Amino acid sequence: MQDARSYDGTGHVDFVGAGPGDPELLTLKALRAFERADVILHDRLISAEVLAMAGKTAALVDVGKAGFGPSWKQADIDALLVEHALKGQRIVRLKSGDPTLFGRLDEEIEAVEASGISWTIIPGITAASGAVAGIGQSLTRRGRNSSVRFLTGHDMKGFADHDWAALARPGSVAAIYMGKKSARFIQGRLIMHGADRATPITLVENASRPDQRIVSTNLDQLPADLNAAEMDGPTLTFYGLAPRQAAKTLTEFKKEHA
Repeated sequence: MQDARSYDGTGHVDFVGAGPGDPELLTLKALRAFERADVILHDRLISAEVLAMAGKTAALVDVGKAGFGPSWKQADIDALLVEHALKGQRIVRLKSGDPTLFGRLDEEIEAVEASGISWTIIPGITAASGAVAGIGQSLTRRGRNSSVRFLTGHDMKGFADHDWAALARPGSVAAIYMGKKSARFIQGRLIMHGADRATPITLVENASRPDQRIVSTNLDQLPADLNAAEMDGPTLTFYGLAPRQAAKTLTEFKKEHA
C-alpha cells in the first residue's frame, strides 16, 4: 500500500516487525516508522529496549495478548487502530518478530481496509531467525533437511494439530512458537507417530536479548526439562536441532559478564 496518509486526511497504519528483542536488529525502515508515529500499539512481548527507540512524542499503548491468559480481544485492537487512524494519526502497530508470522496480521489489515485506511507492512526478523543464530545453527542443511516447518503450539481452539507423521521422520526440523504450554501434547503426538525419543530439542528463551537462555534437551525429556527450567520469558522451541557448544558457551559468558 502507499506509504503516506490517504488523500482524505485519514491516518495511516504501519504494521511493523520489532524483531526478537535486540533493538540493534530493528530495520532502518522500522526506525523511520517510529520517528513519524503519533501512536504505537504494541504487543506484550516487545522488549523495553525496542520501545525506548520510539519517537519522543509517540503515545505507547500496550495491546498485548497472553496465551491462555488475560488478553486484549482482537476486535478491540482492530477498533482502536481504526479509531486512531480516522483521527488522522499515523499509527505503528508493533508486533514481536515479523508481523506476517503468527501475528494476526490479516484480521487487522481487513479492519483498516474496510474503513478506507491506508497501510504498509514493514517486516522484521522473526524469533526463529534470532533464536537459531543464538544457538549457532542453521535452519536448513544439505544432507539433513531441505525444508523447515514453522509451527504454533496452540491456536484459537487450543493445542494445534499438525502433520505429526511428517514431523516424526528422521532429519525433520521445526521452529515451534508458543510451545511451552503444549510441550507434553507435542511430545505425545510425535512419539505416537514414531519419532525417536532421542531427537534433539533446544529451547531458547528471550532470543537475542542480554538475558537469553538456552536449554538443550531431547524429545523424551522435553516436558521435565522445560518444567525444571522455569522459563517465564518468550521461548522458541527447536525440534531437531541441538546448540553448538561454542554458541552455548558464548551465551553463558555474556550473562556472567553483563
